Amino acid sequence: MSGLTDREKAFENKYAHDQDKKFRIIARRNKLLGLWASALLGKTDADAYAKEVIAADFEEAGDEDVIRKVAGDLSAAGLPQGADDVRAKLAELLPVAAEQIENS
Repeated sequence: MSGLTDREKAFENKYAHDQDKKFRIIARRNKLLGLWASALLGKTDADAYAKEVIAADFEEAGDEDVIRKVAGDLSAAGLPQGADDVRAKLAELLPVAAEQIENS
């Protein structure tokens, strides 16, 4: 029985590690998105805006809360980038964020 318990614990630990890594990758991707958007918006404190974008991800499951925030801010500033542009940027930044997390 000890062998089965050890295997179960190993699977649980791997799952927890994978979930933590996924969370960190998404948070990094959102930070990169915030830095990109802050440059477009001409923000003087890019890190503060990036933190706002990261925090927006906790409103609901999925990416729509982040997309809504960034696209809304870009639209309010009169910039041409819309929700589809933000989605494309999220897709572009995901492998960048994953690589950064892997190498950190």
